[in-house]
Amino acid sequence: MDGTIINLVSGSNAKLDEASMNARVKISCSSSPAELDLSCFMVGADGRVPADDYFIFYNQPADPQRAVRFEPIDKYSGEFVIDLRALQTSGVEKCVFAATLDGPGTFAEVRGCKISAAAGNTELVFAITEGKAETSLVLAELYRHGQGFKLRAVGRGFHGGLKPLAEAHGVEVEDEPAAEAASPGEPGHTAAAAAELSASIAEAAAATAASPPAQPAPPLKLNLTKIDLHKQQVALSLRKKNIEQEKARVAVVFDASGSMSALYQKGVVQRAFERVLAVAASMDDDGMLDVWFFATKSKRMPSVGETGYEDYVKRTYPGPRMFGGLGIGNNEPVVMADILKKYTKEDPGTLPVYVVFFSDGGIYETRKISKLLIDSSKHNIFWQFVGLGQADYGVLRELDDLQGRYVDNADFFALDDLDEVSDEELYDRLFNEFPKWLREAREKGVIRS
Repeated sequence: MDGTIINLVSGSNAKLDEASMNARVKISCSSSPAELDLSCFMVGADGRVPADDYFIFYNQPADPQRAVRFEPIDKYSGEFVIDLRALQTSGVEKCVFAATLDGPGTFAEVRGCKISAAAGNTELVFAITEGKAETSLVLAELYRHGQGFKLRAVGRGFHGGLKPLAEAHGVEVEDEPAAEAASPGEPGHTAAAAAELSASIAEAAAATAASPPAQPAPPLKLNLTKIDLHKQQVALSLRKKNIEQEKARVAVVFDASGSMSALYQKGVVQRAFERVLAVAASMDDDGMLDVWFFATKSKRMPSVGETGYEDYVKRTYPGPRMFGGLGIGNNEPVVMADILKKYTKEDPGTLPVYVVFFSDGGIYETRKISKLLIDSSKHNIFWQFVGLGQADYGVLRELDDLQGRYVDNADFFALDDLDEVSDEELYDRLFNEFPKWLREAREKGVIRS
């Protein structure tokens, strides 16, 4: 096409041409060990389809509003035609595009796989350059951004084929009854593809069978919680970093200063809490997450596991208040000192301690924060600081240059909008420096487990 071509890498995103009313999302591969089933999941804020009608694939080529239409090209490629105006009013938060091998092999054997989104004078292209050892691949997400849309490159592998991929996005899939398998001369489908066709197969069998057919199996209802879905990506990210067997005590710290009020009211803090809870549920020896809030003062909150997490933030700390509560200022040292007190004096242990520390900036206690990081560098504590928005993060932006530490025990990154960051990107970034610290801390005897 004539115009601007933007190449994306995994985790990056870019805007579609906001003047365009339509987009064409194309998935293609140059070679594959099996045919590809291409799909689009039109999901809400919870990451699940509102109904099975919003799962778009070869056997259901459009949603009820026809905001997304699938047009197959050949056995390795296809195109989704997006009516952006219809999508904007559909209530769908994002479209998740995926490909699944309809036969033997994995994506490590697929060559030349890419996804592109063309709208107006802009084309966004994400090429998969790293082979994946899974049978399904989530390629990209088209999601709302202001009055327009952005495409985020994902490239996340998924085990098990189309059926578990669909179920993970809220689609109810029926099991295929064994008696209704394809005959030797009939064009076949793999188990993954046949699962989605089982309803129509059952109807055909009922019309032709001489005796009454057995009742089809009821839909599988996995009842996956939000934490279960987050944990799936935590496991993948840990595997990428070769630390899937690691155990650690996990804590989260939330800035509760006055400038955070809007993020509490919009539920952003609760959603951040749930995503970190999935880390604790995956890594912690007892699956519990320790929680702190801080502003001018700090406060420890009850630890929490996979039960009782709903509305945890609202129930324990509704948000910054001008009077009462924890004040409205930023005092990182007070909460950092309390964390050190808990894990080195009150409740010491041999496991690593992994602390995720959320702040929206306004950090000025450089000397005190630096001293606490230096002091804690001889203890089994790793600090992962996460900035919310573009703000003044002071010493946190200079952690790599902080001298005097026994080991480099901290990392920092900032996010424009936490809700627009995929689980894959978030967890990959959360675990970016943690494996290196584990190795160095063990080499120097900081961790003895």
